[in-house]
Amino acid sequence: MGLIITLILVGLVLMFAEILLIPGVGVAGVLGLLSMGGSCYYAFSEFGNFTGGVVTAVNTVLLVGLTIWVLRAKTWKRLTLDTNIDAKAVVPEVSVAVGDRGRAVTRLAPMGMARFADSSLEVTSMEGIVDSGVEVEVVAIEDNKIFVKQLN
Repeated sequence: MGLIITLILVGLVLMFAEILLIPGVGVAGVLGLLSMGGSCYYAFSEFGNFTGGVVTAVNTVLLVGLTIWVLRAKTWKRLTLDTNIDAKAVVPEVSVAVGDRGRAVTRLAPMGMARFADSSLEVTSMEGIVDSGVEVEVVAIEDNKIFVKQLN
């Protein structure tokens, strides 16, 4: 009888793990069902029809109870993270204006770094690829994104 109880408990633990800890994998769920099915088989073969029926009924009630307990909203609320993130990203101020001239530090394909006076900024080329060392001019600034064009 101890083996039957052990198989039931192992089956319940594996089913619980499948539902809450490792959903989608299926291995723990299959092993849990096999364990509980093994307890039913062992009860029928060793102790007869009455005990096998009782073990099957107990397994069914336990699985239905576990499913109902897991599907309740309060169970999931206890396991979810309720922390709200209210921090904002720090947006650097753009230190250039439309018409400013600088030099491409890296290749702009189409994004790269350009140096304007005393600061290096990430820029986007409006007209294809710009090699490093080429002089560029700011043509637009939209949402802190700097657009440049190559000067000849």
